[in-house]
Amino acid sequence: MIAAGAACILVNNKGFGPLWLTGLALLVAGMLMRRAMTRAQRPPHDEAVPLTLDVPVNGRWMARNGPATKVPSHTHNLAQTYAIDLARRPAPDPVWLWPMARHPRSYPSFGEVLLAPAEGRVVTATDGQRDHLSRSSLAGVLYTLVEGFVRSLGHPRHLLGNHLVLDLGDGVYAVFAHLRRRSLKVVVGDRVAAGQPLAECGNSGNSSEPHLHFQLMDGPDITSARGLRFAWRYQDDDGKEHAGVPADNTCIVPVRAATTGQSDLYTAP
Repeated sequence: MIAAGAACILVNNKGFGPLWLTGLALLVAGMLMRRAMTRAQRPPHDEAVPLTLDVPVNGRWMARNGPATKVPSHTHNLAQTYAIDLARRPAPDPVWLWPMARHPRSYPSFGEVLLAPAEGRVVTATDGQRDHLSRSSLAGVLYTLVEGFVRSLGHPRHLLGNHLVLDLGDGVYAVFAHLRRRSLKVVVGDRVAAGQPLAECGNSGNSSEPHLHFQLMDGPDITSARGLRFAWRYQDDDGKEHAGVPADNTCIVPVRAATTGQSDLYTAP
């Protein structure tokens, strides 16, 4: 409705006539509906305690846009209330002017294997979208803002890019977004074990640089589910171990169970 309203106003050439008013009405109605959908995806006040999972990567990664810094970490829309982004570091620094964009292979995150955070079953898997150039300059950031809005007018897959959804049981679903094209190692219906390779990190969808977008939600449909809290076991750059979610700009290394190399899904205290 927002797109249709904008189109009506843009093609109108007769002043404030019926077409312009129709476009305005569609814009307002679309924005109100979008706001209502976002409010409907707010988690309830009596939320369950966080679930502790394995960190779904190996090596040293930096946390960005996570719930330890602010809630919602992204937005309540698309169950992103407690979502977090992870990117390998070190990586090319952002620039003001040049280069305006970089090939995704310039980033160490690109092609990194992503792992199942717990035992589960694959309910959604798609990896046909291209990995676009990074948005590593001021012009790239501005382009990303416009592109993100346009992508948000369509199906969620345009924002998520290549992605998969795991059913972890007990009404808990894990989302992996911005996967590398043609990198899926599982198909819908597969049962996976904790630590099993699922796909590779990419730069598809609404992504400024290759990174993993990870979130939990209480249903398989990202347009109606609500975000769920989670916790990881990890070690920071000072060598301290933590159980929780890292704050933004914190670099972490996963901590695995010593006996099996895998962590069990359990309820955090």
